Amino acid sequence: MTPRARPAAGPDGARRVKGDRLSLLQLLAGRGASHSLVIVTSAELGTSLGISQQSADRHLVQLERDGLLERTIAQRRQRVRLTSTGLSVLRREYHAYRRIFEGPARIRFDGQVASGLGEGRYYLSQPGYVLQFTERLGYTPYPGTLNVRLRPEEFLRVGSVSDWSGIRIDGFEASGRTFGGATCYAARLSGRPCHLIVPDRTHHKDVIEFIAPERLRDSLNVVDGDEVRVEVEES
Repeated sequence: MTPRARPAAGPDGARRVKGDRLSLLQLLAGRGASHSLVIVTSAELGTSLGISQQSADRHLVQLERDGLLERTIAQRRQRVRLTSTGLSVLRREYHAYRRIFEGPARIRFDGQVASGLGEGRYYLSQPGYVLQFTERLGYTPYPGTLNVRLRPEEFLRVGSVSDWSGIRIDGFEASGRTFGGATCYAARLSGRPCHLIVPDRTHHKDVIEFIAPERLRDSLNVVDGDEVRVEVEES
């Protein structure tokens, strides 16, 4: 868990877009701006949303400033395309509604136990984290993480959890140092309850980390190279 500067965001670390601006993002995506440049005018967008041309133009300007869309202007017409950040906003909305109608998302896959760099013990022992874990997860984690190495395709699947709702662990400052935040997701390792912890920034490209009240290596009776069944559920 290492520091990372984050954009303006809600309490769970996610960028928030509401009201007409969210509706405008949805409208543009529906017109193809999710994957290519589309030509629009503020007047037609305003008509579609039931707002004035001036309001539509103001929302476009703000969405561009927030990094949610790209646009170029020529002869009163605009070419716009959603950025990856804008698409992430819509994916979060999709997952929120899917959760309402279909229940929490789940993913399952296999991985191999691997040794880490020993950083987990240091970070999980910090009082600023321990207090939050105790309050928000309902337990104090063993001071260390269990690393699980994944195949590239499985690591990509795990990346989808960034669009899920999770349990936010906020960053903080202590002893003149900044400690980054993270998000936790309910999980099971070979049937053992635990949490997947996803730092705001990580150097790992094929490894994910898990925390639990006990030392997972002992409770699972595993060593490096052993295979474990991983299940992660949206919180």
